[in-house]
Amino acid sequence: MVFSDLFFLFVFLPAFMLCYLMGAWVDRCLPVSRDEAGCVNMNKAKNLVLVFFSLVFYAWGEPVYVFLMLLCVLLNYLTGLCISGGNIRRKLALAFGVICNLSILGTFKYAGFFAQTINDWGVNVGVPKIALPIGISFYVFQSISYLVDVYRRESPVQRRFMDLLLYISMFPQLIAGPIVRYGTVAAEIACRKVTSGDVAAGTYRFLIGLGKKVILANQLSEISDAFLSSGTGLGELTTLGAWIGISAYTLQIYFDFSGYSDMAIGIGRCLGFHFRENFNHPYCCDTITDFWRRWHISLGSFFRDYVYIPMGGNRSHQAFNIMVVWFLTGMWHGASWNFIIWGVYFGVIVMLEKYTLLRIKDRIPSPLLHIYSMLLVIAGWGIFYFDDFNSLQLFFNAFTGNAEQFTDFVAEASLMDNFWLWIVAVAFCMPLRSYGYRLVSRITGESGCVHSAVIFTVRVVISVAMLGISAALLVGATNNAFIYTRF
Repeated sequence: MVFSDLFFLFVFLPAFMLCYLMGAWVDRCLPVSRDEAGCVNMNKAKNLVLVFFSLVFYAWGEPVYVFLMLLCVLLNYLTGLCISGGNIRRKLALAFGVICNLSILGTFKYAGFFAQTINDWGVNVGVPKIALPIGISFYVFQSISYLVDVYRRESPVQRRFMDLLLYISMFPQLIAGPIVRYGTVAAEIACRKVTSGDVAAGTYRFLIGLGKKVILANQLSEISDAFLSSGTGLGELTTLGAWIGISAYTLQIYFDFSGYSDMAIGIGRCLGFHFRENFNHPYCCDTITDFWRRWHISLGSFFRDYVYIPMGGNRSHQAFNIMVVWFLTGMWHGASWNFIIWGVYFGVIVMLEKYTLLRIKDRIPSPLLHIYSMLLVIAGWGIFYFDDFNSLQLFFNAFTGNAEQFTDFVAEASLMDNFWLWIVAVAFCMPLRSYGYRLVSRITGESGCVHSAVIFTVRVVISVAMLGISAALLVGATNNAFIYTRF
């Protein structure tokens, strides 16, 4: 089940919200309880409803692997309790928990890749055929962050199994992030209040994400697939066709993933959870370093706090630390050599920027920096897209201008037929919301009542439009999966 699905929008979500409201009514009738630390728990019924629907949501597409997730939660629950003990036991428990989590991830995500690599080196071993559980990279990383934060005493240990299950299995962010730190939501699991403003803001954010996915990403995917799919004959791809295809994919993956993050943040807000932002207009970057501060922020901060800084960060062996982090970043995205190359590609650029460009960028015009960054980002998405080297070579032959033809009728027709889609997609990569707020402030003179009324009216109109257009496009839609659910 995915967010951009008619069943989710008009059956699952309304049913969940109805049961959740009933749970809220039950919570108001129940006496206030406290745990061993004296913390108030005001959300027992609501949390139970959220856990139940989260398990149904996951089991809808992964009926077997829901038990794997439950086992993972139990493992981390017991490990967290052990970490809260003495010093020696804490270190052993942390090491045990991290190794077990990584072993689960490695078995289901990388066993086949490593076995195939060994076969390619001439050693005949069996290649296991293991289906990849949806969202395993996200919930395993959340589990590791929980254990490490408890070990560092940055977050309290969770003594209620049901509440830890809620944290790891919460359906808004379960299958494609953002990677939510336990400390971000620990207090809200037990005690949270939802205002009408939270519901309004969350609903608006969800519908904006829905529009990004259905109206923009899905339409852009048809363009990228038409030019980049291996079945279309990459050997005959023109230079213009290669640029159209990869530019469409560049926009598609942004609207696809940021749209999912918007929907996750929006649903969480409606439930009283405040997830951190995962994107900050990454295509407005001026360096590759800046791009990665804006793209998939939760993953970047995870590797920074749990890998880069513990290894020494900027204090010692900086270049080595950077390359390790980017190698792991590539590996996290998938069990394929193109992802590893993609990670190393950006690692080398980031490392070079630290020693060169970042020291002189104030003297370089901003438009040149932006063009430089986007060219490297687009080339990187080419590496990311193709998982076999033959297709990758054929694509880059055309991308770099070595195709037999620069253009053809198909490429020109696609460019003209989708002219307005390109304009809208590029525009929505920019911070339009801040521009809109400033425009409204100028018109209304920042008068409290008038300003609020205009903002409210605009949001209602946009929300209704996003829902109506998205629902219409989803009828009969065949290409609706989120890109990052396969990681």
